[in-house]
Amino acid sequence: MTPTHPLRRFAARVTGQAIVLFARAITAVHADWRGVGPSARQRVYFANHVSNADMPMIWSVLPHHMRLQTRPVAAADYWLKSKLRAFAGGDVFRAVLIDRRPDQRTDDPMAAINQALSDGDSLIIFPEGLRNQTTEPLLPFKSGLYNMAKAHPGVELVPTWIANLSSVMPKGEVIPLPLMCKVIFGEPVALAADEERTAFLSRAAAALLALKPEERA
Repeated sequence: MTPTHPLRRFAARVTGQAIVLFARAITAVHADWRGVGPSARQRVYFANHVSNADMPMIWSVLPHHMRLQTRPVAAADYWLKSKLRAFAGGDVFRAVLIDRRPDQRTDDPMAAINQALSDGDSLIIFPEGLRNQTTEPLLPFKSGLYNMAKAHPGVELVPTWIANLSSVMPKGEVIPLPLMCKVIFGEPVALAADEERTAFLSRAAAALLALKPEERA
């Protein structure tokens, strides 16, 4: 999913770099590679989800060569609402767009995800599905992560915790607050032989939650 027109391609490149610079200037966002290092190896980064800024934050801290091969899985009903969003989602982030509305979609969302993985792309996903607006640190994971692990055993599944972003982008705010944000990458999780879906998803959620920094009193 690469823009074909030279001017559109150039605009996407410039916009992407502007997003990276903006994210770093406002939040001083930086990567904390704990259980894994930056690598061109194909991965699925699965992260907590509290804000619309989650995906750009993860994308921004990846080295340039990794951003080029990493695509977020995102909601088509959100990113296709306007021409500007469609340009950002489709051309800048090269998102794998899926429809979250079961009653309106005609395609299996996993088909597009599996195709992207088969093409060699890395992905950013939010296995909770919707943004977590509860007091719980994580919502129950949907089945997608398990399906990816089962269909693509050679792809690393990297838990990715976004720290402090709920303070940077409080609910209802449009302009981010100038606070420090960190993206923590943990040790990859692999599907064990004959491991059932519920057990795997619980283990993956625990690996992600283990990256959450302790709250200061």
